Amino acid sequence: MTSTAEPTLESLRTRLSGAVLTAGEPGYDVARSVWNGEIDRHPAVVVRPAGPADVATALTYAREAALDVSVRGGGHNYGGAAVVDGGLVLDLSSLDAISVDPAGRTARCGGGATWAQLDAATQEHALAVPGGTISHTGVGGLTLGGGFGWLTGKHGLSCDNLLSAEVVTAGGDVLRASAEEHPDLFWALCGGGGNFGVVTEFEFRLHPVGPLVHLGLFFWGLEDGVAALTQAREVLATLPGEMGALVAGLNAPPAPFVPERHHFRPGYALLVAGFSGEAQHAEAVRAARSGPAPLFEFVSPIPYVELQRMLDDAAPWGILGYEKAAYADGFTDEVIEVIADFLPRKTSPMSIMPIFSMRGAFTEVDDDATAFGGPRRESILINIDSLATEPEPFAADRAWVREFWEALVPFSSNSAGYVNFMAEYEADRVRTSYGPAKYERLARIKADYDPRNVFHHNANIPPAR
Repeated sequence: MTSTAEPTLESLRTRLSGAVLTAGEPGYDVARSVWNGEIDRHPAVVVRPAGPADVATALTYAREAALDVSVRGGGHNYGGAAVVDGGLVLDLSSLDAISVDPAGRTARCGGGATWAQLDAATQEHALAVPGGTISHTGVGGLTLGGGFGWLTGKHGLSCDNLLSAEVVTAGGDVLRASAEEHPDLFWALCGGGGNFGVVTEFEFRLHPVGPLVHLGLFFWGLEDGVAALTQAREVLATLPGEMGALVAGLNAPPAPFVPERHHFRPGYALLVAGFSGEAQHAEAVRAARSGPAPLFEFVSPIPYVELQRMLDDAAPWGILGYEKAAYADGFTDEVIEVIADFLPRKTSPMSIMPIFSMRGAFTEVDDDATAFGGPRRESILINIDSLATEPEPFAADRAWVREFWEALVPFSSNSAGYVNFMAEYEADRVRTSYGPAKYERLARIKADYDPRNVFHHNANIPPAR
């Protein structure tokens, strides 16, 4: 900030219950850090609000000072949308309170909570809401984009289980959005991203889950790529829709259940999670074993919270990251051929290709019921990630991601993929992800709640004119 703005900044400090941070002050560098180590931005001011009133005050200050605004929840967005150079960052990490109503099977959590925090609180009562697959991801960003993970086949998306949200609009109004109150805004929040306001609290529907669930992990080498992916296709065809499934191209971790000779070996993994008892999961395990023999496998009960964070080491805080994604109607022969061709070309041992199976309860929600931008039919979502600790392999694999994605486009049902899996926000990709009808509806709602497009550091949908 320049010296002429200091009196205004000091007045902001006196009007807030929360914290105001600027360069050189304790906590500033932590507040401006995000998961992707490639992002290094320096906001003029960071506000850590104590509640929605502080958010409204900060938005007023940003408008008066002509500062760009970004919103930091978990800070996990690949493109670094949480932090803006020279602007005002609303760091919601201070809003992480969680309350659980086990009798009513609901939970409320602050807009800055992570899935690890929410899972820990709900699992005290053997309850859960569908979340992501990396536990340090923020609840806010994931839910607002849709949100899927292990429980999606059984209970749908995170946004399918959203009951209400406390929202601070660009104009400073504090609203409670739900199916009954401000239903247009609520619809937009269920998959439309952070375009419509700052969500300071989420209320979710909970489901009985755990504390123990069942996991089966099967790993094949690169040389068996076509056979492994064909086997995954066969398993998914018979798997009950309520079970969780993930196919991944990755290097085997140095985990205790991996034989030492296979540590860091590149290959393909099929993971199957069961939530309805050992017998059902055993059937899935038999199906996975019916094809080519894996190099190793791990079949065991596992605490649900451990399932939720078992992939955390694959995406550590501070890693360099870039991604692109595309939907396909399934593991067709053409898709399998592209994957088996491109996966061996990656350079960094940390680069990964998780493929999410969209099935079960996910497909039972009407396509127009939420703003979510993916097809509500059985499909797969192929996510290609360049991840590395050093710039050289990261750059090589960023090029690999782009070439890989381009090769998949001819066989994709939606080449834009999922808005939460975008490192870059080309306008056509955001529109393509939602489709013209949803995009236009979202643009109209945006015009009602954020006509000046204050919240544009995201998968942006400009307000309709």
